[in-house]
Amino acid sequence: MQANAMAAPIGALRAGLPNRTEQDAVWSKINWRIVPVILIAYIMAFLDRINVGYAKLTMQQDLQFSDEVYGLGAGIFFITYLLFEVPSNLRLEKIGARRTFLRIMVLWGLTSAATAFVQTPTQFYIIRLLLGVFEAGFFPGIILYLTYWYPSSRRGRVTGLFLFGMPITGVIGGPLSGWIMKTFDEVGGWHGWQWVFVIEGIPTVLIGVLVYLLLADKPEQAKWLSSREKEIVSKVMAADRTSDAAPHRHGRLRAALADGKVWILAFIFFTCACAVYTLTFWLPSMVRGLGITDVAQIGWYTAIPFGFGAAGILLMSRSSDYFKERRWHVASTLIIGSTALYATTFTAGAFLPSMILLSIAAFFIFGCALFWSIPPTYLSREASATGIAVISSIGTLGGFVSPTLIGWVKTTTGSMSAGLLAMTVLICLGGLTLLVAVPRSALRVGEAVADSAH
Repeated sequence: MQANAMAAPIGALRAGLPNRTEQDAVWSKINWRIVPVILIAYIMAFLDRINVGYAKLTMQQDLQFSDEVYGLGAGIFFITYLLFEVPSNLRLEKIGARRTFLRIMVLWGLTSAATAFVQTPTQFYIIRLLLGVFEAGFFPGIILYLTYWYPSSRRGRVTGLFLFGMPITGVIGGPLSGWIMKTFDEVGGWHGWQWVFVIEGIPTVLIGVLVYLLLADKPEQAKWLSSREKEIVSKVMAADRTSDAAPHRHGRLRAALADGKVWILAFIFFTCACAVYTLTFWLPSMVRGLGITDVAQIGWYTAIPFGFGAAGILLMSRSSDYFKERRWHVASTLIIGSTALYATTFTAGAFLPSMILLSIAAFFIFGCALFWSIPPTYLSREASATGIAVISSIGTLGGFVSPTLIGWVKTTTGSMSAGLLAMTVLICLGGLTLLVAVPRSALRVGEAVADSAH
């Protein structure tokens, strides 16, 4: 009876919706207004997160930091990032997205720039912890913001753009960081790595102001939408919320935490994060280990694997959609990517073979972004929304574990080989867990997403 009672209002809502042509026109306008702004903002976020890997090339020697100090400092960012994710999102719901993004981007931009003044390991740890505090909530805040503007059937494609922004940041950030370090070294008595943090940090503050000025908190507040366009968005979003009715948020949280599937996926995403941050935090050092001493050249060479990573996201996603298959695609990105990365330990000093292996590793490792197509089709309807948040939070710890472990092993043994081997075993275990613990029959891969209007 309850299902029949809900079916009537849902059907009524769908019957009164505008046609698909009108909807497409409105969301095309929204896309052009919103997507470029938040994509640029996310690129700046990821750049300020990983530029420490390039600064390390000379910063480590200037400050006499060991690899253990660097690894802990790079990874400790994720501890406070994890702790402040949820509070930041709760604050967003109270004060609005524009003010939240302004606060986040201004504070993290200034903190990133302040890394230029670090002199001791303790100062390095503190600044990275603060960076995690201030940046926490940006990505999940964007995900929440998209739920205000996009129905569920359109949200996945937009979210994918931010995942694509990660390797694109590497393509841009590598040459940029290398150029800054070489060109500005000793300018004003500063080292090149100090200028990297300042030149890449301050623009984030300015972009934060632009985000505040250009975005609207919700569609009904957008001056650039007509009354009819706002009406279309309102009707479609109302139908989407009704058809996706779920229990109270506390009930959703309990459902997610009690769902064993959530914890399986959280472990798999944890290994995805280990793979991504092993590559991004250590790639510049690995390229330098091939005999490249010019920091500008190192920046350009790192852009090559990142370029393959961008291709990996696009091609693996397209292949997965074409074959309507998720498990083997995601598992292969973890197993092949991590194995290729570890294989570089056998080609040390050989430039061409190492670059080929790094490119293969990046192609598959960034391709594991496809993982996010699995939770919505595997988790129960009740656990899905909150379950994804839990998976994201737990998986974030991979960003702490991978650089910290490798830095400690490299300092202890003088080599990255043992650390990379440990990461490879862990990441491959994530791929195997996906194949063994997630049955193909449990994924609703072929399940069509019903259009709300035809």
